[in-house]
Amino acid sequence: MTIRMLNCFTCNARWPSTLKTGMVCLLIDTNKGLTLVDTGLGLDDYHNPTWMTRMFRIITIVPFNPTEAAFNQIKKMGFDPNDVKNIILTHMHFDHCSGLADLPKARVHVYRGEYHAFTEGRIRQFTEFAYIPRYIAHKPEFVLYDQVDSKWYEFDAIRLPFEPEIYLIPLFGHSRGHCGVAIKTSTGWFFHAADAGAVYDNEMPNWLIKLVLGPHDPALRAFMKSHPEVLVSNSHMYLEFFNEHPVIE
Repeated sequence: MTIRMLNCFTCNARWPSTLKTGMVCLLIDTNKGLTLVDTGLGLDDYHNPTWMTRMFRIITIVPFNPTEAAFNQIKKMGFDPNDVKNIILTHMHFDHCSGLADLPKARVHVYRGEYHAFTEGRIRQFTEFAYIPRYIAHKPEFVLYDQVDSKWYEFDAIRLPFEPEIYLIPLFGHSRGHCGVAIKTSTGWFFHAADAGAVYDNEMPNWLIKLVLGPHDPALRAFMKSHPEVLVSNSHMYLEFFNEHPVIE
């Protein structure tokens, strides 16, 4: 198992945090070929940004560099992007699935409730304005999950059909079907909590974390304290993280 850490969307906060971050996407070697966890911004968003991307660039400081697109980074690593056979989405907000069309042959694995929230066309919570329908206009093949069948540490989990072990960890709140992803490596576990918490940001106030990211941040911080052997990330990590962990074996 090799996990390659990609920064697919540099985004520097203006307020209330001064944290400079990169968007975590993961390129994983599995028994089913190359598998990508989240896509970051896709090439089309760099050439023809959606209203959400344009607004996000106003709210935050985004260098907006197309070399950060997962497609371009995969090519730079020497892989053919067409060899990415599967994409696992933590959720379907713009900065997590904008690049689906760059990898049109990949099957897309996501929690069923998240897919329905994205496709039903009704805004039930303010974060759902980040659903952009054009990202699936190419009609990718979706594989949907909703049955908890495992435990991963103290969390409910859904085993995905990959080896080594990969689990979806339901962490609803930031979106209706938001999930983390736990990945077994040769040295232990890697837990990508995605947008369920701001676990490395100590500047963002608790009320704003709960409002935007949902209720899980305290439990995630407690988990990190209790299980220091597990490497944990969220979606927007401090930039040094990518240099500290470029590859996880």
